Amino acid sequence: MTASEFTIIGDAELVEELSALTTQTARMRARMHEIMAELERRRCVAKPPARAQARH
Repeated sequence: MTASEFTIIGDAELVEELSALTTQTARMRARMHEIMAELERRRCVAKPPARAQARH
C-alpha cells in the first residue's frame, strides 16, 4: 500500500488492518518459538549422551 492509498482509507480501516497484522505477527512469533523448541528437542535427543571418562 502506498502513501497515496492511505489517504483514501479511513482511520477505522487502518486501525483494523494494523490490528490484523499485529495478531498475525504474534501468531507467527508463537509458531516460530514452537518450531525452535521442537528443533532443540530433536537436537538434544539426537545427541548421544556424554560418557564419563574413567581414569586408570
